[in-house]
Amino acid sequence: MESTKEYTNGELTIIWQPKLCQHSGICVKTLPNVYHPKEKPWIQIENATTEELIAQIKKCPSGALSYRLNVNTKSEDK
Repeated sequence: MESTKEYTNGELTIIWQPKLCQHSGICVKTLPNVYHPKEKPWIQIENATTEELIAQIKKCPSGALSYRLNVNTKSEDK
């Protein structure tokens, strides 16, 4: 039983929790080049910048999409 799926571009990892998804479509409408619900993998993270992905994930109303910055990134000086 899968509880989460992860997709990474090296700098950022998107965490998707399918059971939380309300299918509002905000992700697809915001970044249609990244989110393809009828394809596998449905998240094609390489089609947007890390900044664009973070901005979109913050708009997810259900919290099904979240992210973490990977440790070995240049922007680690926060």
